[in-house]
Parts: sequence; structure tokens; C-alpha cells
Amino acid sequence: MSKYGRTVVLALSLSLILLPIAVIVLLMTWRRMAADLSGMVGWLLTLLIACLFFSTSWEAGLRASLAGVVSSFPVSLMVLTSILQITFMERTGALKRIVVFVKTLAPQDKAVQIMLLNVGAGTLLVSIGATPVSILPPILVALGYSTFVAVALPAIGFDALCTYALLGAPLVVFADLTGTSLVQSAQVFSKFLPVISTLIGFGMLWIVGRWELVRKGFLPCLIAGFTNGGTAVAISYIPFFASGVVLTGVIAGFCTILSMLLYLKVTGRPIIDRSSLTEADRAVEGQMSLPVALSPWLILCAILMLTNFFPPLFKLLFADWAMPVSIIPGQVIKTRMLWNAYTWVLVSTVLSMIWLKPARETVSETVSKWLQRAPRPTLAAAVFFAIAFVMNNSGMQNVAGAWKIADPATNMISILAKASASSFGGLYPFISGYLGLFGGFVSGSEASTIAMFTKYHLLTSKLLNVDPLIVIAGTAIGGGLASVISPAKLQNAAATIDALGIESEVIKTAFVLSALLTFVTAIMAQVLAFA
Repeated sequence: MSKYGRTVVLALSLSLILLPIAVIVLLMTWRRMAADLSGMVGWLLTLLIACLFFSTSWEAGLRASLAGVVSSFPVSLMVLTSILQITFMERTGALKRIVVFVKTLAPQDKAVQIMLLNVGAGTLLVSIGATPVSILPPILVALGYSTFVAVALPAIGFDALCTYALLGAPLVVFADLTGTSLVQSAQVFSKFLPVISTLIGFGMLWIVGRWELVRKGFLPCLIAGFTNGGTAVAISYIPFFASGVVLTGVIAGFCTILSMLLYLKVTGRPIIDRSSLTEADRAVEGQMSLPVALSPWLILCAILMLTNFFPPLFKLLFADWAMPVSIIPGQVIKTRMLWNAYTWVLVSTVLSMIWLKPARETVSETVSKWLQRAPRPTLAAAVFFAIAFVMNNSGMQNVAGAWKIADPATNMISILAKASASSFGGLYPFISGYLGLFGGFVSGSEASTIAMFTKYHLLTSKLLNVDPLIVIAGTAIGGGLASVISPAKLQNAAATIDALGIESEVIKTAFVLSALLTFVTAIMAQVLAFA
């Protein structure tokens, strides 16, 4: 075949490979289709293209899809169980009591207030499985912030440590797909976090009060940013914390809150401010104590501390009882169902009933509301893993009883990797952050972004002789930064304060901010990948 002919074939192959992603983007932006439905369309199109144009057997395509769904369990089942827990806390009044308490942690210093609520509490909430974009907007409005600010800040405050959301689910996915340990994976991410976390803080100050608030809040922002990101660095490198890196977000959020409270104490400003509480808030305080309201999360944290920091139990649940399954012959998926956080979210929810004492009607309402809320986000979390696994295993055939990709030229990811290496060369690590921003916007999840791009980055980085882990981490952080431009997240935040429609205004500002933060991530990835 002539050089021109090979170029045409490559162009057609790349067009077919990228077509499902393009269709998903169009469905989400033009038709405003939800992530689960657009993802299903994308998965079906990917499966058809893999089987019809890339020499993939139908059995291999379906096995790869199922393997993707099972690999998504640390994320998809965590979404499923965390929605159950948060719904239960809503119905019992526990969440309302926690919100009232958070409102009292509202000092007169606006910069500290922003760091405390959106970086500290935001990181803590998203790490435990709650949703800052649902909980924090009403609090910010009650404290006098505009609806624009109340929607924007909760969606960006936790983004630096999004890797540790859902009790480290994205980190677990990264470790499994790259074959690295959890600690080594955490160390890779930690190289980015102090800088990105601090810049996010300055970005939030700019949104609220432009350069004047950036100037006034410079010191508390530095303290909060470096505490948040620095805690992640410390946990990944201090041997004592080695087995508990999945709790990094919980610890970092808590430490950030403490650092802001200490800053207030040192500067002589009030730590507790009850002036914003209404009569209704005070009535809520009288109905339930704070420890009781926090019982699902306190129980969950206690269990996770035990399962991660007690070495014999950690070894038993993580290694000895890994519960491996092999859906594609020759490929093993370690489910670790008794170690992964989703199991213990369910257990902690049930155990908290001892203190919350829900009525039968409350339990019934919880289950009913959960069944309405949970299936579609769970499906959305799983379907992008299915797409990634079909692409990763395209070209696979059962040849004489052995499952293998006989020719790399029929594997979608191999084709993309070679084209990328040829097109971008040494600048490839730089574009990784923007690929993550794009993937996070499309999938709505950092974990899904990792699943979609990991094999692609591994192959391309090998061709270019750069550090693949840094490249993948850059993409993952870009995926986390996409939270602030995610239509679903912003719409969720706007709905909680009856401000639907404001999300379109937020995206205009947030897009510029996320692009700038991703630029810094891309620069760091470029430098670190060749270090």
C-alpha cells in the first residue's frame, strides 16, 4: 500500500475510534442528554465499531463490556451505597442537623469562611461519599453569598483532591489499571496537589471578590491550600499512613478545617458564629445531637481506620480475600469486595439506625427515594468503564483457545497511541491535562477519566519514553478539575437553592478558571514526566 493509502486508512481508523466520543459530546451539549443515556449510546457505538471494523469478536466485546462494569465497582457501587446513606441521613434529619452546625462555623473573615467551607468541608464531604454541590449551596446563600457564588464554589473547592473522592475510589482505579501500589499511586498524585489546591483557593477568592479579596485572603488561602495538598503528600510518604491512603481526603479535609480554626484563634477572631442561625435552625439543634447526626460517618470512619490501619486485617481483606474474577480469560480483576468502601458504607448506614432510630415509614421513604435517585448515576459511573474496556480489548479474538490481540494494528488504543506519539512528540505530557478536562466533562467522573485513558497513556508514554504514571495523573487531575464545568453538578447545585438557569452563567466563568488550572497541571506534567 502506498504512503497516501496508509494515511487515508489511518485517518479513517482514527475517525471511527473517536466517533463514539464525539457522539457522546454532541448528545450532552446539543441534545442535553444525561450522562447515563449518552454513555449507553456511546458504548453501543463503540461495541459495533470494535466488532465490525477492528476484528473484535462479539464475545470478546461483550466480555470486555462486562469486565469494565465489574472494574467500575469501586466507583459505581460506591455511588450506589453513598446515595443510600445520604438519602437516609436526609430522611432522618441527620443531614439537616449537620448543615446547621456547619453554618455556625462561619467567621467574619470571608476568605477563611470560603476556605473552611469549600476546601475543608468540601474535601471532607466528597471523600466520605456526600455531595458538596448538594449540601453547601444553601449554607452559602444563608451566609449572604450570591446564587452565582453559591453554585460555583462548592463545585470547585474539592477538585484538587478529587482523586480521593468516594473514599479514594479514583485512586483504587488508578492503582489497579496501572499495576502500582496504592502508596506509589498516591505519591504520584501528591506531586501536583499542594500547587493545584492553593491555586483553586485563589480562584475561589477571585470569583467572590476579585483581586481585592485575593489580596486580603492571601495568607489564609496559602495556609488552607498547602495544608490540604501537603497533608496528601505527608500521608503518601509517611510509612505509618501507608495502608490508609484511601482516607487521604477525609484527613486532609479535617486538617484544613483545623488549620482555619487555628488561624482564627491566633488572629483573635471568633471561631463559632451563631448569628446566622434562624429559629428553624435552633429548633433543629434541639431535636438531635450532633454526634447522633454524624453517626453514619463516624461509624464508617472508625471501620475504615480499622480495616486500613490494622495490618493483619488490611492484609486479609486487601490481599488474601481479593476475590478475583476472570471475565476475559487471562485477565484478572481483584474485586476486594470486603475491603472496598462501598461495603462499609452500607454497614455503617445500617449500624447508625441504633442511634438515629428511624421509624418504619422513614426507612420505607429512604428506600423509595434511593431507588429513584441511584440507578442512573450508578449506570453513568459504570458505562464509561465499559467503553474503555471495549477499546482496550478491541482486536481480541479466541484463537485456538487463547484470548489475545493478534495484531496491534486492530487495537483501537494502539492506533491512537501511535498517532499521538507521532503528532505530539515530546509535548505529549502537556496535553494530558486537557485530555483529562475533556474526559471529565464527558464522563462527569475522574475515575471514569482514568479508566478511559490509562491504557492509551501507557502505550503512548512507552513509545515516547516518558513517565506514564505522571501523564496518567495529569489526566486524572484534569478530570477532577472538570467538576466545576460539569453541567450535571452545576445543575444539581443550582436546584438546591431554586436557581436553575444560573449554571449557564457559572460555566462561562468556571471554564476560564478550569482551563487555567489545567494549564498549570499540564506544565507540571510536562516537567515531571521528563524529570
